[in-house]
Amino acid sequence: MRELSLNVLDIVQNSIKAGATLIGIDILENTDLDRLTIRISDNGCGMSEEQVQKVVNPFYTTRTTRRVGFGVPFFKMAAQMAGGDFSIDSTLHKGTVVTAWFQLSHIDRPPLGDINATLLSLIPFNPAIDFVYNRARDGLTFSLDTREMRRILGPGVPLNAPETVQWLREFLEENEAELTGGAPSGAST
Repeated sequence: MRELSLNVLDIVQNSIKAGATLIGIDILENTDLDRLTIRISDNGCGMSEEQVQKVVNPFYTTRTTRRVGFGVPFFKMAAQMAGGDFSIDSTLHKGTVVTAWFQLSHIDRPPLGDINATLLSLIPFNPAIDFVYNRARDGLTFSLDTREMRRILGPGVPLNAPETVQWLREFLEENEAELTGGAPSGAST
């Protein structure tokens, strides 16, 4: 995939299919360490050790509509080709954590891409699932927790209401701009 945000989308879709009700997405950049870390965690059905070993094989998938699954293997390959690494920690009936880290300055590291668009395609279209998004860059941080949004909005305002989606878009853009020094989403690492 050309943008890491699309890998995030793919991994989160796996979490949704695994029955997760809470999904965490962490994007952590540290230029001093020359490192970009992406972590997706969920409370879905989890995987056995055997499934974890198989999931990095592109010819293994649990889908019935096709016989290959490239999402996890491509994410792993992208990390390793960019001087980083990849891991999956999973426990049956408890959930899964997928972590990929990349050398920020590596010539083969794909750009992060439009992570805001990824979030805006996940949150409103999965209103029954809670998301916790943490974004950090060189000591600057911001977080978004849909559980907190629900508490503030109250029971009558869904996360996919047009006004809520507009607020979410503006919140993400403003905070991303603060983290990246004003660079628009998609233009940052």
